[in-house]
Amino acid sequence: MSSYCDVAPGHPFHGPYHESEYGFPSKDETILFERLVLEINQAGLSWLTILKKREAFKAAYAGFDVDRVAAFKARDKARLLKDAGIIRNRLKIEAAIENAQRIQALRESHGSFAGWLDAHHPLSKEEWVKLFKKTFRFTGGEIVGEFLMSLGYLPGAHRDDCPVHKRIVKLKPAWARKA
Repeated sequence: MSSYCDVAPGHPFHGPYHESEYGFPSKDETILFERLVLEINQAGLSWLTILKKREAFKAAYAGFDVDRVAAFKARDKARLLKDAGIIRNRLKIEAAIENAQRIQALRESHGSFAGWLDAHHPLSKEEWVKLFKKTFRFTGGEIVGEFLMSLGYLPGAHRDDCPVHKRIVKLKPAWARKA
């Protein structure tokens, strides 16, 4: 079985994501929220579908601005359900809005979404999944695992012999730091 490191390089959508985002740590709330929304929307679909719709998601979800999305009302939900550029799934749309509101609450308790993640690191994938299910909506094992791997909280985004892996290690992602 080939890995993402085998199939992504050179691909017009997977290539750039593999080379400059997947597995790279970030504290930027917009990036964290975007990744959470995209991972939730990927459930049951291919990552390529999500990458192709990424710009439409960005436009539909106010540039992934947590405060703006948290303030979405019924008319925004109706607009999103009609937007053919994104995944028109009511549960996923409602999860994005509610999760934005929950991230706002994490600011009060932990300073930021990244602060909340860092406060709980390190956890096993199973412990992360339990925590995410208590904290957010629409966050099963695959979604949580990919979200955390894509942001450097869990290892495995790249093979050890992948040149991107070597670049990520230099950035000291959470999985590479001592507890």
